[in-house]
Amino acid sequence: MKRIGTMAALAAATVVVGCTTMTPQQQGTVTGAAIGAAAGAGIAAIAGGSGWTGAAVGAVAGGVVGNIKGKQQQ
Repeated sequence: MKRIGTMAALAAATVVVGCTTMTPQQQGTVTGAAIGAAAGAGIAAIAGGSGWTGAAVGAVAGGVVGNIKGKQQQ
């Protein structure tokens, strides 16, 4: 269990450092895709569908919305 926690902390630190040089549009795209994937998987699981399909659809939709939102912030 300790090893999984260490790996998760390392992955989170890598993501945070990688996002510092992104433009607002890129940050919006990545954030939107992550939130959309989580929401899509959750909704699909509740509805009894495939979590992977829900995550994929949610990631695409969230990425598009995040990209548009980030573009407006520039």
